Amino acid sequence: MDFTEFHNWVYKQFNINLNAYKPEQLNRRIGSLMSRTGITSLEEYKKVLSVDKEQREKFLDFITINVTEFFRNPELFFELQGVLKDYSKSNLNLKIWSAACSIGCEPYSIAMLIREIAPGIRANILATDIDSNILKRAEKGEYLPIEMKNVSGFFQSKYFTKVNDRFLIDNKIKSMVTFKKHDLILDSYENGFDLIVCRNVIIYFKNEVKKEIFKNFSNSLKKGGLLFVGATESIYNYKEFNLEKVSTFIYKRV
Repeated sequence: MDFTEFHNWVYKQFNINLNAYKPEQLNRRIGSLMSRTGITSLEEYKKVLSVDKEQREKFLDFITINVTEFFRNPELFFELQGVLKDYSKSNLNLKIWSAACSIGCEPYSIAMLIREIAPGIRANILATDIDSNILKRAEKGEYLPIEMKNVSGFFQSKYFTKVNDRFLIDNKIKSMVTFKKHDLILDSYENGFDLIVCRNVIIYFKNEVKKEIFKNFSNSLKKGGLLFVGATESIYNYKEFNLEKVSTFIYKRV
């Protein structure tokens, strides 16, 4: 069995399109995960994933790249806060999408920033991910100390409660976020968003898939709506997607 056959099997079994990912990076990740479990062939690995729930969950978690943290690249998040402050002067009801949200750090970060801009802003944040298990954890809003490294003492005291070794997000912040399973490649997109945040995910996709996702994001934004991407994801051909640059990693729909 080669990787192409394995990718096709994963699509049939789990409805995840691995053919959209950059093959070199993806296949290295699969090989690394196999070696950790002592498996030497893709055929053997397929059999293990078919019967072993724990290994299957490890595989899905590893492949869907659940790497996240609160206020990742803090300076960029606070730059977003400034842009949102101006935007919200004429838009007090915000519809926001945090795509590929993982364990929820990103949508909760956005919710906290909005609360700091002005208490009167109403924001409905849709947070989506391809991984159902990770979404269950996100909904709980419970975090370990290591996951709080970018959260200032001010934000910790204002928006979290510490219980034993966990930090619990404030219910007012939780109520701003709705979690839902969504695949950026296979599923349709909602529209009418004031802000879409998708960071440090698009870099793993092939160029043709990136273009389709950026086109879909643009179509999902209101005119004047904002797209916030990761610190390694500048969109060089942004005009192709009816976007203009607000700052290095923030774009506006025109």
